[in-house]
Amino acid sequence: MPITWYEGIVQKIAEEAPNVRRFWVEVPEKIDFQAGQFVTMDLPIGDKRLQRWRSYSIANAPDGTKVLEFCIVRNPQGAATQYLFDVVKPGSALRFKGPDGAFVLPETIAQDLVFICTGTGVAPFRSMLLDLQQSGKSYRNIHLIFGTREASGILYRSEFEALAQSMPRFKYDVALSRQPDWAGYQGYVHQIYLEQYAQTRPDVDFYICGWARMIDETVQNLLLTLQYDRSQVHFELYG
Repeated sequence: MPITWYEGIVQKIAEEAPNVRRFWVEVPEKIDFQAGQFVTMDLPIGDKRLQRWRSYSIANAPDGTKVLEFCIVRNPQGAATQYLFDVVKPGSALRFKGPDGAFVLPETIAQDLVFICTGTGVAPFRSMLLDLQQSGKSYRNIHLIFGTREASGILYRSEFEALAQSMPRFKYDVALSRQPDWAGYQGYVHQIYLEQYAQTRPDVDFYICGWARMIDETVQNLLLTLQYDRSQVHFELYG
């Protein structure tokens, strides 16, 4: 099956946190996608496909808009983010294919949902939450657990705090690993789910997104320490 490539135009770029930017990219026609999916950009940073292709989750809801949002962290050694941060401006064109990926919620949500993430791994969960809020789809309880180093790195903080006030059965917790004066959880995301889901239950599904080490530790904790079934654990790797 031939690959369909799109060319989008960057409409806006905004700083979300130190070394993290939000990119809004407009496409000529509406692209159907499921919350949690990603696109693969073909960036002019090399000759070979592996040098040029980078995948980024769509951070906004599939609400029929022609604008896709991406939340991207700068990798100091990465040619892709060097290009996106130092070369791309409003008006620049970005070529991409997709959407792809199976890191999506089931059509009928029969379980409580626990979203565990660090850094820009929050992007697919923002898409899922906004989709549930805007579409009116039925869901049970949802718990977003986010981890980063300092308060300045809490992505979409005001938005998630507002959702926790307005969205029924949605809970939001943050763990900071390098801010001693933080009033919330200090340390890493693991302490939160280990504490709050220590009693193993069959009616909860865990979705995990972030770097490999965090995912590996979380999966091990859920399957081996807490004895959850493998079918209850879903993850997507960043980087």
